Amino acid sequence: MAKTYRTVSGTVFDIMNYFFLGLFAVAAVLPFIYVISGSFATDAELTKRAVFLIPETFSIAAYEFIFSTNTIMKSIGVSMYVTVFGTAVNLFFTVTMAYPLARRGLMGRNTVLNLVVFSMLFGGGMIPTYLVIRELSLLDSYWALILPGAISAFNLIIVKNFFQELPPGLEEAAKIDGCTELGLLWRIVLPLSKPVLATFTLFYAVGHWNDFFAALLYINDPEKWPLQVLLRQIVLLSQAAAGDLNAMDPNFVKPPDQSIKMAVIVVGTVPILLVYPFLQKHFAKGVLIGSIKG
Repeated sequence: MAKTYRTVSGTVFDIMNYFFLGLFAVAAVLPFIYVISGSFATDAELTKRAVFLIPETFSIAAYEFIFSTNTIMKSIGVSMYVTVFGTAVNLFFTVTMAYPLARRGLMGRNTVLNLVVFSMLFGGGMIPTYLVIRELSLLDSYWALILPGAISAFNLIIVKNFFQELPPGLEEAAKIDGCTELGLLWRIVLPLSKPVLATFTLFYAVGHWNDFFAALLYINDPEKWPLQVLLRQIVLLSQAAAGDLNAMDPNFVKPPDQSIKMAVIVVGTVPILLVYPFLQKHFAKGVLIGSIKG
């Protein structure tokens, strides 16, 4: 094998590149580590030390407090339901719309694509959307958190481009074997589209999990609040909503408000982080392949 010689400028560039990337990585990770550590810290330590990565004394009082009632668990259940069901709706409508639009001979295809692009540039706005939700009797319904964003125009275009790049010979061979359009989509296209589907599954899921504004507008019943809305109430308004001291042992000492906030943030962040390792390998492949051609 031919030996590769590196120039001095190339070596310096690599060193600086690694340095700045490492710096950005540390800047992104350290705040999260501090939040996790703060959730296990005592009141005295939070008062004494402005910033720390490992608490001197571990305390799970904040987690005992926030799980003293079923409020947090109920909100987690709502968020999981909206995330799972909403992501399934997103993928269903995105795939079933992107697949026919990937056919260049489809009648009216360009008109529909222009309307899709138009929706990326212009939206109805908050008040008209709220009026539509109200007239459809979707207020205080989980459908109000799912249907308005059932399809992302950007994601639709990426998935359509991915479908267009699949070899046309596969379609011809399947049709010769008597495969219908739905059979072609289910048996040929979708199995070959796992990278792009996995990528947008995560994008849609993270969007649903982190969304609090839609629930803030359309959900008035606190029993139906997702976790992010409850987290907002706790962080910005009142820590009392996180737990119930009456349900705790008489000797239990209420944890500091800052520790309660951090514990709720950790509970709201960790579940969606656990999904990343399973889908991360598909990110670059799924997005880049679908964005090569228009």
